[in-house]
Amino acid sequence: SFVIKNSRNGVYFIYFKILLFFINKIFKMIEIERKFLVTSTDFISQAFAHNRIAQGYISKNPERTVRVRIKGDKGFLTIKGKGNESGLSRFEWEKEIPVEEAQQLMHLCEKGTIDKTRYEIQSGNHVIEVDVFYGENEGLIMAEIELSSESETFLKPEWLGEEVTNDVRYYNGYLSEHPFKSW
Repeated sequence: SFVIKNSRNGVYFIYFKILLFFINKIFKMIEIERKFLVTSTDFISQAFAHNRIAQGYISKNPERTVRVRIKGDKGFLTIKGKGNESGLSRFEWEKEIPVEEAQQLMHLCEKGTIDKTRYEIQSGNHVIEVDVFYGENEGLIMAEIELSSESETFLKPEWLGEEVTNDVRYYNGYLSEHPFKSW
């Protein structure tokens, strides 16, 4: 339990444990992710799962992106903050919501829906998610890997190509406004 002490002047001091508790909660909401282009479709045979994803954006403001996603028969609402200087880390909060609510929220989204299939591939101790895009983004195949620290190493499959982590053109919010086919 947390202990609060009262000082002689009536000001309350919170033990360091409380501060650490909240810092820990905040940092668990930090997403550390690297993005890569994919050079072949060899990953498909290595996938242990795949799902069709439709997603739209209620807000594409880089300071606070609000995304609605339908992944298979599940819905999600996600809020992402602005990335740090390296582009690898940013705040992310995601909540599963009923798919019916996600479908209704899609009507509130700004123009430009992302349509893709996500493949999940085990690579050492990590899961690499590979997105194959459709519609106006057809032809784009991109991989993402979430890490526990910015310096963490991981096994790179042969089909993992150029890193595009810091290239905003490969953010889904950007792709919804400036589709890959228009580049």
